[in-house]
Amino acid sequence: MERPASGHLREAPPGAPDAGAARSGVRHGGALWLWVPVVLYCALIFVLSSVSDVPSLPGDMSDKTGHGLLYLGLGFLVARALAGGLGQPLRLGMVAVSIVLSTVYGLSDECHQWFVPSREFDLRDLTADAVGASIGAGVSWLCGIIGPVLRRARRVPPRKP
Repeated sequence: MERPASGHLREAPPGAPDAGAARSGVRHGGALWLWVPVVLYCALIFVLSSVSDVPSLPGDMSDKTGHGLLYLGLGFLVARALAGGLGQPLRLGMVAVSIVLSTVYGLSDECHQWFVPSREFDLRDLTADAVGASIGAGVSWLCGIIGPVLRRARRVPPRKP
């Protein structure tokens, strides 16, 4: 549907390109591929949380830092998918949705650990997940601000002195 200057909605002609997809940079069928990394990343988290004997993290990294870094990646990927790709503008509402979705997945992961021998539900882990998801979504939001600026800068020819 298009909204002409009169403000009334009118049907786009058959075969016309989707204006929303053109604005977001996502082509037909492309939005699905933005979610594939999210699903794969969630599967990785599920596999890691299924391990009973957790190895120590590199460089004596704390468990909470590991959770934060892992969910930073998830928050970034979810926000990227919601935006329609890396460097696409991201409204703050989408940032909030990506934080909530990532944190809810963290909650489900902590509940999953109840059923894994020698693992347990830890509210501090969930807090680290939420903080990491917030940072990741924030980075994606910043990419949405910086990306268009960089694209415009590449298109403008340099000034002659």
